[in-house]
Amino acid sequence: MMAGSESWRPPRECDVYWSEYKHCKRLWHRFHHYYTFGTSPLCQQWKDDYGACRDWEKTHSAHAKECLQESERKRVSEQRNVTPVWELREKPPADWHMPLNQDKSQDS
Repeated sequence: MMAGSESWRPPRECDVYWSEYKHCKRLWHRFHHYYTFGTSPLCQQWKDDYGACRDWEKTHSAHAKECLQESERKRVSEQRNVTPVWELREKPPADWHMPLNQDKSQDS
């Protein structure tokens, strides 16, 4: 056991990894992912993370800890690479406080 490893905890509860794996394998999620991204979801990483988390809980293995940390780093970096759908504003529009014009057509 390494010094200071007693205070380290996995980024998520082990049951969360298992829940994510089960969710990923569901038919509806697979259909939605394929419809949205054009590919089937990759679920094996959730299962691997669950195994590493359980291994960490039992043995405090340095390898399990490193696997979980690397997996979470990869997951976070992938989320940062996703382009947001909406363009973010620096400040609200100048007329944000004005009442909406309900009579005006939405097409214009």
